Amino acid sequence: MSMRTEKKQHMAQKRRWRVRKKVMGSPDRPRMSVCFTEQHIYVQFIDDEQGRTLAAASTRAPSLRETEGLSANVAGATRIGQLAAEAAKAQGIQRVVFDRGPKQYHGKVKALADAAREAGLQF
Repeated sequence: MSMRTEKKQHMAQKRRWRVRKKVMGSPDRPRMSVCFTEQHIYVQFIDDEQGRTLAAASTRAPSLRETEGLSANVAGATRIGQLAAEAAKAQGIQRVVFDRGPKQYHGKVKALADAAREAGLQF
């Protein structure tokens, strides 16, 4: 028996709100927002006080699309985690608050977070 689509979307929205209620980015410790679609992965470092994106990385970057052909799987998440950490360090960001959105912390989300930690970001 499968769960109705509306119910799944409603539960995901409630998870998103629950996480965002607790997670807030600042200039010294921005929010690392992670978004997974069916084909791509997006990571943004956001200062919520000013409403600005400080740095970003995604599988849709033209240089990555041509050379590596990354997709929204664990291998792609690991590589994007490393690239996101490099982009953040280039902007002088060392410490972040992790925002997983409506996703549970396992699989792709965990792989991305672990790769960013190994590349030098502090959560």
